[in-house]
Amino acid sequence: MRFRSLSALALAVAASPALADEGMWQPHQLPELESVLKQKGLEIDPKNISKLTEFPMNAVISLGGCTASFVSPKGLVVTNHHCAYGSIQYNSSADNNILENGFLAKKPEQELPAAPGSRVYVTEQVTNVTDKVNAQLNDDMDGNTRYKAIEKAEKSLVAECEKDVGYRCNVYTFHGGLEYYLIKALEIKDVRLVYNPAMGIGKYGGDIDNWMWPRHTGDYSFYRAYVSKDGQPAEYSEDNVPFTPDSYLKVSAKGVKEGDFVMVTGYPGRTNRYRTASEVAHQFTHVYPTAKAYREQSIDIIKAQAPEGSQARIAYESTLAGLANYAKNYGGMIDSYQNTDMQARKDALAQKLATWIKADSARQSRYGDTLTQLNKLVKQSQATSELDLILGYMGRSAMLSSAQRLYRLANEKQLPDAEREPGYQQRDQARFEARMTSLSRRYDDTVDSAILAHFIDLYAQLPQAHRIASLDKALGIDKGYDSEAMRQRIDSWYAKTELNEQQARIDWMNKSVSEFKQSDDPFLAIAVATYDDMRSREKAKKALSGELAKVRPQYMAAIIAFYQEQGLPVYADANSTLRVTYGTVKGYSPKDALTYTPFTTLEGIAQKYTGEAPFDAPKKQMQLIADKQYGEYQMSSLGSVPVNFLSTVDTTGGNSGSPTLNGKAELVGLLFDGVSESIIGDWDYDPNLNRSIHVDTRYMLWVMEHVDNADNLLAEMDIVR
Repeated sequence: MRFRSLSALALAVAASPALADEGMWQPHQLPELESVLKQKGLEIDPKNISKLTEFPMNAVISLGGCTASFVSPKGLVVTNHHCAYGSIQYNSSADNNILENGFLAKKPEQELPAAPGSRVYVTEQVTNVTDKVNAQLNDDMDGNTRYKAIEKAEKSLVAECEKDVGYRCNVYTFHGGLEYYLIKALEIKDVRLVYNPAMGIGKYGGDIDNWMWPRHTGDYSFYRAYVSKDGQPAEYSEDNVPFTPDSYLKVSAKGVKEGDFVMVTGYPGRTNRYRTASEVAHQFTHVYPTAKAYREQSIDIIKAQAPEGSQARIAYESTLAGLANYAKNYGGMIDSYQNTDMQARKDALAQKLATWIKADSARQSRYGDTLTQLNKLVKQSQATSELDLILGYMGRSAMLSSAQRLYRLANEKQLPDAEREPGYQQRDQARFEARMTSLSRRYDDTVDSAILAHFIDLYAQLPQAHRIASLDKALGIDKGYDSEAMRQRIDSWYAKTELNEQQARIDWMNKSVSEFKQSDDPFLAIAVATYDDMRSREKAKKALSGELAKVRPQYMAAIIAFYQEQGLPVYADANSTLRVTYGTVKGYSPKDALTYTPFTTLEGIAQKYTGEAPFDAPKKQMQLIADKQYGEYQMSSLGSVPVNFLSTVDTTGGNSGSPTLNGKAELVGLLFDGVSESIIGDWDYDPNLNRSIHVDTRYMLWVMEHVDNADNLLAEMDIVR
């Protein structure tokens, strides 16, 4: 079944009031939703939203994990504080802690280089390349051959696309391989930190309030994009000039009210709404509980080894924030799963789908034993999940992972560039080096060694048959395990390694396989000793992925046809590509007798204030609130300045920093979170509980004007008053 028929399907079902706000739509689908969007409150032409080179879509950009947008003709970029967190942390020290105190560049020369590897991506072209990928495939291929054929086709498409200097291209899979799209984006490499509020604003409420409502977080920060004098992307240079975007967003000082239409454009990371019942059960009963525990253990280790205020703690603040965010996310997922009938509905769907296929000979012929094959492959993929999780968290050791990546690079360099593993090609070298460089500001020997020791302990508890023989030998546990002896061995590795030096890591990027084999660096020795076994595991996983790449599209074709008959919405799962979602400003009722209104105010900040993190708003701000100094940003119906608001837009991770637009495509907020009851939205949509949280532009502008005196930036932006 061809996906191009889904746009008409989307139109048919999106008009249903109960389903109206569900869906992360590809831009080219929006014109076919025109009647719904107009009815909701969109004032601009929906066709404009489908054109990536026109306003407002060309003002929306990706940071490679978060979303952002241009808000001035001088390349000024606004995103979430937590999206700029790594760059803020990178530029912080115990003597100049801008993470804690905030930062404002009053002049261009005061702007700070963002963390190494920071990028701004401006999507310019999306091309359906399904036919070009499928032309390389046939039904007789085994899994490994199919995987390689798909990868080869994608590499070829990317290489051709990137002949245009300054662009980053990628092929993305939609509907499990039913379609492939080539995305071409301008890659701006010189990104600078311009302004971030103090921690007591940008992360007010911290982990306590994360995923919660009511919320009072000023989750915003500003970057600026720079290019060479000829307008081309270039690495950092003092001679570079601000990038001039084709368009930028006007910032609304009028904001929104309850019931208003809002639209979010951004790059949502990943959803899994079409996964099978067995995949759902495994994820929620094994993967999420285990990953949550591992993250919480990692947090405890870091905090124990890096006291508050120390340079080590500053180095790991961004890591801690990420660990805590997803630990709480997983907890919310598990709670929702256990307290709803989601699994029962997924089980019922599986049964209904099987019955539907068997009820028609044409469907039986077309989809055959797709469900049986898929469930068999899924079960195979789950068999190694316990080891996979432990190895993944063991790989959070910067020394071990750096050694493994460096040795992999040396091996890949022996191959022609087109045959190398993605991530190790010539196009990836700048990113690779940036990763080796940025580690210097995000690393501490004591913390790293403690993390590694903890996960080696967990690894050693696995049955020997489930472990990797070469890794056991390299760790010195093949003859038995003693935790204290292991700890002493690890300490000796960190005392001897040279990979904790930035220049040493950079130098190893250019060394040969034979030089690695001759090295006596303990971490490089582990990487060399385990390389063959790790590649064998990887090859087996690729072969399985290849088999899934044949069956999953068949499953999705069946799902799409079945949903069409049921009148249910069908849209591609999120996959980090540009999407549009729409809804209204609206509160919700998470439980009996409890109703949340959609706005919070400055007074809520004061009610939560304790003077200690994470409720330690700046004293100047607290005085302004006490004096009711609202300026022009007061919302009359609230009698105060709105801080955060709720809406029904359908979003997920990766949407962080996404511009929230009104019907005129003016910036009225920045999406930064969801409520705990909607976390499970990555897997299951509930219109009654799905709510996203946005920082109100009126609060952002109020802080900039009255707290931080960011007059230079206010003057630069086009503010609709």
